[in-house]
Amino acid sequence: MSEHPVLPFTGERYTPERGLEIAYEHWHRYALARPLAAGRRVLDAACGEGYGSALMAHAGGQVLGLDLDAGAVGHARARYAGVPGLAFEQADATALDHLADASFDLILSFETLEHVQAQERLLDGFARLLAPGGLLLVSTPDKRVYTDLTGEVNPHHVRELYRDEFEALLAARFPARRLFGQKLLFQSVLWDLAGRGAADASTATPEGLRPGLAYEPMYLVAACAREPQVLAALPALSLHGDLAESVYADYRDEVRRNRAAAAHIAHLEGELARLRGDP
Repeated sequence: MSEHPVLPFTGERYTPERGLEIAYEHWHRYALARPLAAGRRVLDAACGEGYGSALMAHAGGQVLGLDLDAGAVGHARARYAGVPGLAFEQADATALDHLADASFDLILSFETLEHVQAQERLLDGFARLLAPGGLLLVSTPDKRVYTDLTGEVNPHHVRELYRDEFEALLAARFPARRLFGQKLLFQSVLWDLAGRGAADASTATPEGLRPGLAYEPMYLVAACAREPQVLAALPALSLHGDLAESVYADYRDEVRRNRAAAAHIAHLEGELARLRGDP
């Protein structure tokens, strides 16, 4: 991949050279989908740089990555050329009439919904394209947590949704659904090294320990289908990290820098006091 130029990061779409928190968030969604790709016809709608589409193809899927931006599509075709079962096409994800009904077994639409006004048309298209026994994975930020609680506005988002609005859009089109929350957390993870047993979680609160992950999610990830049994392939809990522990390493570096700055400030204050002759 290094033979091809890196797609510039503008904030509108993720690029795999970006690390830290945004990398965890974006890669985790594709990591959740990866075990479902083998032998399936996969649509990656608004695929951006193409890294996720390539991951699905490497997992054994026949993948079509679509994006509205011609530059992103050209980059993806060059960077991931030669990956078996992978094709890219420039197209508007809200206008996919050129694709045949029921032509995909797995449809992915990660962090696309909030970038378009025509959300109903987007989801109608996915419902039409989804084959019997197929699965749609779609994600979007929860407006309450992402925008209202932070006070920050993403200039690339044109229509953010609250959880109930998101669920209502999906319920009108997909009779079977599972809703997942996604949020980058500081956690202690304890696991059976032999891989036995069920998952368990707890959260410390001012009132004491609560079972489960008692957080408001930053992002909502929905699994949608027509047949309820299709949803059983998804886990109740999915974890994703990197061996370099880049977020933790950045945190430790920041703490060291802050401590060094504080020590330097204390030294300068001491020198100033000495020059002033303070007791």
